[in-house]
Amino acid sequence: MTLTTLTGGLLLLVPIAFNVTFILLQRSFEYPDILRKPTDYVLRRFKEGGPSLRRLWYVFTFSALLFIPVPVMVQQVFQPDVPWFLVVGTSIGVLAGAVQVLGLIRWPFLVTSLAEMYYQPDATEATRNAIAVVFQAFHRYAGVAIGEHLGYIFTSLWTILLCLAIITTQFMSPLLGRLGILPALGVLAGVFEETGFKPAGAINAISYLLWSLWLIALGVALLLR
Repeated sequence: MTLTTLTGGLLLLVPIAFNVTFILLQRSFEYPDILRKPTDYVLRRFKEGGPSLRRLWYVFTFSALLFIPVPVMVQQVFQPDVPWFLVVGTSIGVLAGAVQVLGLIRWPFLVTSLAEMYYQPDATEATRNAIAVVFQAFHRYAGVAIGEHLGYIFTSLWTILLCLAIITTQFMSPLLGRLGILPALGVLAGVFEETGFKPAGAINAISYLLWSLWLIALGVALLLR
């Protein structure tokens, strides 16, 4: 199997795995709307989900982990005509996958323990309040700040730099490069949700779907080569 074929295969596998798992989490856990619910509701729904929900979160995390080698492999496919800015973009792309993993991995490990402790029959109100503080702290820091905020920035920047590389080198159809810029900007718009810009969440969600389709199209283009 050549590097180009393997890279194309991963570009197909990663967005498909990510979106299938996302849809399953939507149906079984009200994700991502549940993130805006009270802590006791989130932990109760998580505990009710049992081992199957924990496995689903682990698979979701693993799909983000699979993305980490993709930017490196894409850069190698461009050899020997790799633009200097794509080398920078490769580092940013690896960070995009890494921060997603750091944000998601709290669910199958940390949140599992917090939900168990929160709903222990002998848990006091003070204990539950402490658990809620820990949950919210990790939710805001690991989830929102690292997984989402930095994830949006790094994913968008890597995609834009890759699109510019496709356009300038004409390694493949420049149209494919141009088509990737719009969803990348839409993903970046997600950072403005924290400023109170309400449409940012919807723009980001739609853009991630378009970005996934663009990755699949990129994978198909590489496989056809």
